[in-house]
Amino acid sequence: MSNRIPPKPKSTAKVVKRLIITIAVIALYVWTITSINIDWGKIFSQRTIDNFGRIIPKFFDPAFEETGTILIKMIETIFIAYTGSLAAAIIAVPLAFLCATNMVRNKFLNTIGMWILGAVRAFPEIILAIIFVAAVGPNPFAGVLAIAIGSTGMLGKLYSEVIEGIDMNIIEAMEASGANKLQILFYGIMPQVLPEFLSYAIYRFEIDVRASSVLGIVGAGGIGTLIKFAYSNRNWDEVGMILLIIIITVTIIDQISGYVRRRLV
Repeated sequence: MSNRIPPKPKSTAKVVKRLIITIAVIALYVWTITSINIDWGKIFSQRTIDNFGRIIPKFFDPAFEETGTILIKMIETIFIAYTGSLAAAIIAVPLAFLCATNMVRNKFLNTIGMWILGAVRAFPEIILAIIFVAAVGPNPFAGVLAIAIGSTGMLGKLYSEVIEGIDMNIIEAMEASGANKLQILFYGIMPQVLPEFLSYAIYRFEIDVRASSVLGIVGAGGIGTLIKFAYSNRNWDEVGMILLIIIITVTIIDQISGYVRRRLV
């Protein structure tokens, strides 16, 4: 005779709840698709099919003769991402300490810090780039500012979570032994958070390389400028070469940064 306990029957309420959730999700998808007015006839028209057959093959026949020019702009893109990420990694530190409830025991200041980081995260880099291009002109510095401000929100949020997760017993022991605030910061707090700070900063650099690739479309420098010109002139083979270099560059950076991050944490 088996000693296995028979499975507990599902209650009617749970079945009804799951059914309602499923219907709601399906209804949401249907409402979303129908409300954006997709012209299915145009999508599957002969003209669209002809355009795909004419344009897509050119992406796989890249213009290798433009490699030198594209690489120069790709290097500029990496510099924009690096400078912006470095600035964000520095700016995010004081904001993170302001948001960390175990460092600043004032709910009002904590809330102000969270609002600042939340407001910064609300703006995509491309919107920030448009604003800074209008402010400082169409040049790579506008891209650096857009990346720096856009990355600060994410890094500040992650940094604050790291700070809140530190071992406070070490801090209390240093305070009990008479250590001052600077000594506690440099010998008690920073050794605990620095590896993860660097890991998140490197990860953000990966994201910023991708983001910087499109900022040139609005005049913020980098390889996006070439994408804009190539698209305007319908040079699809050149666009294919640009995409190939972006893919190779991002893949290499991902591999290197992944290795570095594994060594840090």
